[in-house]
Amino acid sequence: MHKTLALTLLALVLISAGASAADIGLGAYGGVTIPVLNDLSKQGSDFGIRIPVKLIPMVTVEPYYASSSLGDAEETFGSVTYTRDGGDLKAYGANLLLTFGAPAFQFFPFAGIGSYKLKREGAEDVSDAGYSFGLGLGISPIPKIGVNVRGEFDMVLTDQTSQKFAKVTAGASYSFLRLP
Repeated sequence: MHKTLALTLLALVLISAGASAADIGLGAYGGVTIPVLNDLSKQGSDFGIRIPVKLIPMVTVEPYYASSSLGDAEETFGSVTYTRDGGDLKAYGANLLLTFGAPAFQFFPFAGIGSYKLKREGAEDVSDAGYSFGLGLGISPIPKIGVNVRGEFDMVLTDQTSQKFAKVTAGASYSFLRLP
């Protein structure tokens, strides 16, 4: 899975080199991750980097790295309360964005695939494929600078079930290279 994902990301970047007027940027974001239907963790922080590669005006491929620090959960057994480590979630992959609107204000639905790794103290590490989708709003106050807000839903497939996370993030990006 890791080799396939890495080769796919490399192929997307190489394809963009042949596309006309491709833009490549670098962005950072931060926000909150909320476990959905999951009592093993509580709300935590989320941050990461994105590399938007605009292939054509409406289509952007966006390799990313994300890191979430989930909050600890408390459980009571009888009269004893235990604190369970919420865990850390790391992910890398790529999103496909369909961008609508003018360069100054954009709306973009997106979907992606990635490799997710969840580490919790006292539990076996989970390392599996996952999927994400969501909606974003972006503004570009000046050329080459973009600011966006996103709502995202991530689903990490595990052996017999899945772990789901909702995210709300805000970020900024800088377009540093335009290929002819």
